[in-house]
Amino acid sequence: MKKKDPNAWKYRQFFWRSWAIQASWNYERQMNMGFMYGIAPILDAIYKNPEDEQRKKEAYERHMMYYNCTPQTSAFVLGLASSMEEQYYEDPVSFNPESISAVKTSLMGPLSGVGDSFFQGTIRVLAFGLGINLAQQGSILGPILAMIVSFLPSFFVTYYGGKIGYTMGNKYLAKLYQEGLMDKVMYICSIVGLMVIGSMIASMIGITTPIQMSEAFVLQDVLDNVMPQILPLGITFLMYWLLQKKVKTGWMLAICLIGGIVMSLLGILA
Repeated sequence: MKKKDPNAWKYRQFFWRSWAIQASWNYERQMNMGFMYGIAPILDAIYKNPEDEQRKKEAYERHMMYYNCTPQTSAFVLGLASSMEEQYYEDPVSFNPESISAVKTSLMGPLSGVGDSFFQGTIRVLAFGLGINLAQQGSILGPILAMIVSFLPSFFVTYYGGKIGYTMGNKYLAKLYQEGLMDKVMYICSIVGLMVIGSMIASMIGITTPIQMSEAFVLQDVLDNVMPQILPLGITFLMYWLLQKKVKTGWMLAICLIGGIVMSLLGILA
């Protein structure tokens, strides 16, 4: 008789809760509350003793940080982060909790790139292309087949992604620490994380300036020669500085909205 996996309930949590990861999407930290919802049962099981209350609060705060990734591949991150939380609980002295956030950040970009391309750019196009073709012929199988073809890859990737993330974490994290490789992993994750954040700044913040003295002097061209996307970078540093000064998010949004409108009317920014 096959022995029941004691961690099966965790895989189910990763699977079901990753489907709701975008339900509380927000402009400030995007899917952070959805990720917190996904990992909350695991944290409650890890930090179940009364004396662990403070550490559980810290874990909750740790997973309320910015997060954005393809929902189907997020199950893998949930599984890996859960196994790292368990490792940290067992060995809080040598295990650096910052590595949990670093690994999450470093995985967001690659998994989003692969996940969005596969599920949104490939599977959905093929599934609904086939479904529309059948529907145009009057077949009821059109929408049904489109939904099935879209769902099946998502089902398997989501379920087994969470399981693989969790089992890989338990299998390799202890070995990495024993062999002294975790610092190198942290260093690599930090570099990848910075690359992800940098690419997001360049692609998601669209700020230019229309200022020009003549056809020979266009300020935006000068700035691009100094450093491409220097204005989005400057605005990002300004927002980071405001965060360091404990300025509330509502005020920061007001500054962006009002400042953007005023600068646009004055012809300074576009």
